Amino acid sequence: MLVAERRRKIVELVNERLSIRVTELSEIFSVTEETIRRDLEKLEQDQLLKRSHGGAVSLDKEPTEIPYMVREVTNAAEKRAIAMEAVKTIQAGEQIVLDGSTTAWYMAAELPNMPLTVITNSIKVALELSKKDQIKVISTGGMLVSNSLSFVGPLAERSLEKYHVNKLFLSCKGVDLSGGLSDANEWQALLKKQMMNIASSVILLVDSSKFGARTFAHIAELKDIDQIITDTNIPAAYKTYFDEKELDMKLVQI
Repeated sequence: MLVAERRRKIVELVNERLSIRVTELSEIFSVTEETIRRDLEKLEQDQLLKRSHGGAVSLDKEPTEIPYMVREVTNAAEKRAIAMEAVKTIQAGEQIVLDGSTTAWYMAAELPNMPLTVITNSIKVALELSKKDQIKVISTGGMLVSNSLSFVGPLAERSLEKYHVNKLFLSCKGVDLSGGLSDANEWQALLKKQMMNIASSVILLVDSSKFGARTFAHIAELKDIDQIITDTNIPAAYKTYFDEKELDMKLVQI
């Protein structure tokens, strides 16, 4: 296959699937990953796609995050109740991770001023915790996503490698029985996966509206979760599934 033909087909695949990884393209076209990376670099220069961490995404269909101010008021009562329940699981002296979700921000506001180490990629969480002098705050740094006021990217991912924490409090955009956990974009999904890798316990914080949704970028399987905190409006099929799997589940009343 000629180079021009391969690159044309790469663009078609990216636009069809919204995103694709270098390893997958290498297998499809039976060329090295380095060859694919050169293809993607040239196609990005030609403004036909956008390179991402480990692959490429479509320029026309790349998903965007819902602005933070919108997320703040969406299902706010449920998120606040879930956050208050999550705070009860934290003990003085622990090391925890709070992601860039609005639920994590509600948690930061509810946390008592006690000895604690908190790693976060969220600017708003860090600012909220700065008011509490007994809490040590570590920011991941990285590439700023203005819509979510959070850091993502390789720098943020690498900054987590040196740490181990007791608990991760994780939110996401979709929870699906077959598809697992998913998020709005690849950068957020990759960072949340790395957060899971450094945590002894992963606690999922999602309101009931997230169940049955399967969004752009896969994070992890449901079996990778240790505990879930949600509201009592969780769909019956999911409650049955979690009960059968004996997953530690807490339901908050709104």
